[in-house]
Amino acid sequence: MNITDLCDARWKKSTHSAANGCCIEVAGLRDRYVGVRDSKDVVGPVLTFTSAEWGAFLANVKDGGYEI
Repeated sequence: MNITDLCDARWKKSTHSAANGCCIEVAGLRDRYVGVRDSKDVVGPVLTFTSAEWGAFLANVKDGGYEI
């Protein structure tokens, strides 16, 4: 992905985000990609995943696959 692919991204933050600003934002991108960024650093790096990768990650989170 290049920076122009992020120009029209609509970033969303969870309604469950903490007030301390320790959050991520997620956006649907072109060609079925998903972008993830730090909400405190909106001009910083963006991680990109295919929609299948992102879906697998979310399914694993919902199933308790990650310990905190």
